[in-house]
Amino acid sequence: MTDNSTAPTLVVGLGCQRGCPVSTLRALLDQALQAHRIELRQVKALASIDLKRDEPGLIELAAQLELPLMYFSSEQLAGYQPQLSHRSDIAFERTGCYGVAESAALALAEQLAQAPAKLLISRQKYAQATLALAGAA
Repeated sequence: MTDNSTAPTLVVGLGCQRGCPVSTLRALLDQALQAHRIELRQVKALASIDLKRDEPGLIELAAQLELPLMYFSSEQLAGYQPQLSHRSDIAFERTGCYGVAESAALALAEQLAQAPAKLLISRQKYAQATLALAGAA
C-alpha cells in the first residue's frame, strides 16, 4: 500500500489580463508542467486574485481541468511578498500585490496542506498570462 500523504499538495497560481483566452492559459500550463516534468493529475487546485473572480478564461480552465479555483484578496497575497521570485510594480499598481501567480499559488498550497509552501515553478509569463506552481508537503 502506498502512502499518499508524502505526495506534495501542488497548486497552480494564475494571473492574466482581462479577456485572456482559455487557450492561452492552457498552453502556458501545459508548457510549464511539461518543462518541469509534473503531471497535470498532480495539480490539486488553481488559484488567483479575487479581482479575477469573473474572468471567463480562468473559470473555463478550471472547468476543463475539473479543478477547484480559489481566489485570494490582495491583502491575503501581500504577505507572500518576501517569497516572490519577481516583484512587479505594474501588478502592485493594478492589484495591490507584487505578484498574483506566485503569491496565489503559495497561499492556496499553504491553506490546503496546512503547512508552509514553496515555489516549485517560479513565475512564467506567456502572452497575457502568468503562472506559478507551489507545493506544500
